Amino acid sequence: MADVPAEEYLCTRIRRAEQALTAHHEAVLRAYGLTMTQYTVLLALSRDDGMSGAQLARACGVTQQSMATVLTGMQAKGLIDRRSSPVHAKVMIATLTGTGRRHLDGAYQEVNVLEKAFHGRFTPAEHRQFCDLLDRATETLIEQTPRPAKPTPHRPQPT
Repeated sequence: MADVPAEEYLCTRIRRAEQALTAHHEAVLRAYGLTMTQYTVLLALSRDDGMSGAQLARACGVTQQSMATVLTGMQAKGLIDRRSSPVHAKVMIATLTGTGRRHLDGAYQEVNVLEKAFHGRFTPAEHRQFCDLLDRATETLIEQTPRPAKPTPHRPQPT
């Protein structure tokens, strides 16, 4: 592959597509005063209202510490409410507010314009094939990602 220019590598093309997608979403969301993580939180809560910070962190692919900061900011903006869990007093449950719902609805409509543009760019068969190919590429990326070795329990040697 050394004779193949880097711009023709599949990974380079995936990265460029991901950067373009991120730039698009960030530009749209900026008009609503939202970051991508905040938008993802609103989207997650619209589908399953009443989630803990840990659940939202997993849904957004960020650390719990980062999510705590995001949720504090979102609560200050009136996008979410937080209350103690009835099951675990130390766990805070986030729910969507009316303001959060309005921000999400507007941003979603604009983000969805891109999805419609993709449908217009490909035939239905090409769209299905492209989705299948992306899914296969994602599976390969996941399979090829090194995982940390599991620590082996330390067992004292008999003396």
